[in-house]
Amino acid sequence: MRLLSVNVGKPRPNPWKRLGATGIDKRPVDGPVSVVVPGPKGTGEVGLVGDRVYDVKNHGGFDQAVYAYAREDLDWWEAELGRPLAEGVFGENLTTLGVDVNDALIGERWRIGPEVVLEVSCARIPCGTFQGWLEHDGLIKQFTRAARPGAYLRVIEPGDIRAGDPVEIVHRPDHDVTVALVFRAMTLEPDLLPRLLVADALPQEGKDLARRRTGA
Repeated sequence: MRLLSVNVGKPRPNPWKRLGATGIDKRPVDGPVSVVVPGPKGTGEVGLVGDRVYDVKNHGGFDQAVYAYAREDLDWWEAELGRPLAEGVFGENLTTLGVDVNDALIGERWRIGPEVVLEVSCARIPCGTFQGWLEHDGLIKQFTRAARPGAYLRVIEPGDIRAGDPVEIVHRPDHDVTVALVFRAMTLEPDLLPRLLVADALPQEGKDLARRRTGA
């Protein structure tokens, strides 16, 4: 398991959500990239130095510091969409190889290279910017049905990472709440929401949604 690429955003206009800019246009970078603990959501800060988000209401902050997507899932989407997909094109910071990102458990921890430890926190929910950027009508619905969302991660131990670094799973919590399960619960299968409450590392907003569903 390793990093295929580390991708940092290049600001560009965002006509799809009436925001001034978007950082979804992420490109692989050479050399090491510093990973830091960002500030709270609302500041635009994320975990990779040189990157940021502009939809500060919905993205960024501690629980969405880093976004990972598997090269294997990009390959699957290449067949679905009938077009090549470069690393970073889904807006991911980390393109992985050999990591089953969607089957990762909430609270699972990855050591990347010699320094950095990240913790799986939640699933990516698609938005209008994502669909517009890929120039594919109906992509939000297609992405939702596919349930291959990729994972947001927290920064537990900061440091430097680079393409080619090994990825090692150093902790797996004792529950069955995967990234894919969280995604399904929060989109097309809300009956699954009560199952999420056993995942202590789920962001508070996810726990609150599950509790409203259960009446707890």
